[in-house]
Amino acid sequence: MKVKILIISLLITSLFCYLEWGNNQSAFLFQAEGEIIYKLISSPYSIIHPFILIPLAGQLILVSALLQKEPNKNLIYTGIISLTLLIGFVFIIGVGVLNFKIIFSIIPYIISVFLTIRQIKKIYEHKTKKI
Repeated sequence: MKVKILIISLLITSLFCYLEWGNNQSAFLFQAEGEIIYKLISSPYSIIHPFILIPLAGQLILVSALLQKEPNKNLIYTGIISLTLLIGFVFIIGVGVLNFKIIFSIIPYIISVFLTIRQIKKIYEHKTKKI
């Protein structure tokens, strides 16, 4: 049960990551995903880009892991890695330019990733000790 709560935490904290680009353009990830879903319906070819599709796939993978009776650790790791590609890249940029809005918005996600991986390792170690 704790793993499912941590997966929910991953999904929620990822949605509130702050993104900035260009001249005065910014959005939270949930706002950007809303636009992506809208464009998926109106012009699907405009959203075909790895930095759009891979993190979105990561979130869908985490949702599918959440819906399983016992979430598969490889599925969770794949979702985390896919989602962290974008968020990690944005975090590195935020640290590079000292943009504290970006840095502080991503820290909860990083904490969620750390706690989730730690919990999965605990469960896996516990299962292997039983055998």
